[in-house]
Amino acid sequence: MTGTILTIVVLALIVVGAVWLVRQRAAERTRELEDAKSEARRWVERLGGQVLNLVGTDEASKQALADAAERYTAAGSQMEQARSTAQAQQVTETAREGLYYVRAARTAMGIDPGPELPPLPGQQRAGAVSEEREVEVEGHGYSASPVPSQRNRHYYPGGTVAGRPVPQGWYSEPWWRPALVAGAWGIGSALLFTTMFSGMAGVAYADGFSDGAAQDDAGMGGDDAQGDVGADMGGDPGFDGGGFDGGGFDGFGDF
Repeated sequence: MTGTILTIVVLALIVVGAVWLVRQRAAERTRELEDAKSEARRWVERLGGQVLNLVGTDEASKQALADAAERYTAAGSQMEQARSTAQAQQVTETAREGLYYVRAARTAMGIDPGPELPPLPGQQRAGAVSEEREVEVEGHGYSASPVPSQRNRHYYPGGTVAGRPVPQGWYSEPWWRPALVAGAWGIGSALLFTTMFSGMAGVAYADGFSDGAAQDDAGMGGDDAQGDVGADMGGDPGFDGGGFDGGGFDGFGDF
């Protein structure tokens, strides 16, 4: 009889302990989610303050602020749908990316860019455009520059887009955007990367496309760039990134 009572007591303790552990883990996940959401809101509000109070003075700054506003809208949409810590963290990344565009706009306007920002995923590996470059790929002209100009007015903060690092810099057109939206590069991408960046110091493709691709492949597995907004939000199915518009891109022809 005593043995039976002892067994019941032990089983009851095990059940109570299991319930307590489950509740503790649930509470911990809730705290982590709330902390991640609070951090995300802070970055979104910071981005919103910049977007709503700055007005571009030239084409480059206007375009950069338009891109920042796009990220602000996307971050707001993501925030409304965030149901996990990973999704809340993605909101933070989107807002930070938007702030990089704000810094670019401020730089283009010749004003203080503001405080430094935390690096974006894949940004350091991708590198940055270090020299003026004009190339022609399949009959279409492209250019890149470390500084904005009337022609190079499309900024990219640097990162991994559809598995390939895109260097930070100013470009004649956002040729990476279709891959960002679709999650895959079109035919001719290897030729574009090789022609545009081969031999350029400070970028992942300094020694050619295969070298840059190898660097990226070696670092794959969770570092898939802020640029993948609209493709994989890193969370539960159905999480909508806000829908960046890829335009009428087809291969590497005109936009």
